[in-house]
Amino acid sequence: MVQKREAYAPWSLTRKAGVQSATVNGDIEVPQFIQPVLDTGFVDEKGNWIGRTSSDEQFLIDTTHESVANGGTVLSPQATPQYIDMTGFNSLFVAIRVSNAGGSHYGIEAVMGPESFANLRPVAAGELLDGNLYSKQEFQNLFRDTSHDLVADLWNIMYLQDTLQNQKALQFKLTNNSGGASNIEFAYLRTV
Repeated sequence: MVQKREAYAPWSLTRKAGVQSATVNGDIEVPQFIQPVLDTGFVDEKGNWIGRTSSDEQFLIDTTHESVANGGTVLSPQATPQYIDMTGFNSLFVAIRVSNAGGSHYGIEAVMGPESFANLRPVAAGELLDGNLYSKQEFQNLFRDTSHDLVADLWNIMYLQDTLQNQKALQFKLTNNSGGASNIEFAYLRTV
């Protein structure tokens, strides 16, 4: 709904003279309305349309790692693509389901994925991701939990807020320290 009102133009000589009304019309129409705006993206410096990123609606579930030996490590995701692209995403839900809780300890670490990083190739695939979290000057591991208790046969869901935002090639290295062989399933959901 558009509502109109009139006001003196700020540059009007009548207004400058302090006169609120005059025979010469110094009024301008000022439309006042509320209009919803939908922001779907922008055009970059090269003229390419870039759409806005939105949160994933469902978890992306990776192929199951079968019978991972005690002390064994696996990388997830392993299906195509073999990495998580966090470009435009702030946070991440990670879900892990194991068949053997045993000692209940599993290592979960954020590592560099196997692909290139932007235009750099090769990269140090499988190495811990480093950064300067929380405006600290020195580098530190972005996410490393060497002994996490997981419940068997249920999805264990963890929320990683902001620590891995905008990582272009991200994988998780999962280590089975349960005391026996275990199937390991991995899933993730990215949020803006």
